[in-house]
Amino acid sequence: MGIKMNKRGSILDLIFIGVTLLVFSMTVLIVFKISSSINTEFQVNDDIPDSGKNAFDSINGMNPGVINNMALILAVGLAIAAFVLASLVRVHPVFLVFYLLILVSIIFVSGIFSNIYLEMANNPSFIVEAGQLNFITKIMHVLPFFVGIFGSLLAIVMYKNWRDEQ
Repeated sequence: MGIKMNKRGSILDLIFIGVTLLVFSMTVLIVFKISSSINTEFQVNDDIPDSGKNAFDSINGMNPGVINNMALILAVGLAIAAFVLASLVRVHPVFLVFYLLILVSIIFVSGIFSNIYLEMANNPSFIVEAGQLNFITKIMHVLPFFVGIFGSLLAIVMYKNWRDEQ
């Protein structure tokens, strides 16, 4: 009975997905830019031995691949968590209309989130790093579509739960 009292709505899950992906993407882009700048300074510094330069360059070269894969896992993991949480929520079909209206506004806000990241990524000082973070850029490019599809699927899951429990 304790788990049924702590149910959460899937609208909040969609907002959480959008905000989390935006913050993660912007943070990764900024950290990768800083890391690339530090690597450039390391490579021109004569006081640092070649083994240290090679090690830092190697680690900096692995960052885009590892971080891109983390972004993909994060997006899929958040979507799966939202499905699990939506399966715990029992919603009457009358509220489906309100859910769809709010979903449209969340898709609009996700478009704003997408534009924020893409504007930052197209900034001349970040364009090289953003080009290397291809999964993140693609995920943020299709964020409104991503949120819309998962929001629609969440509505189906919640409505199905109500029908099954009748």
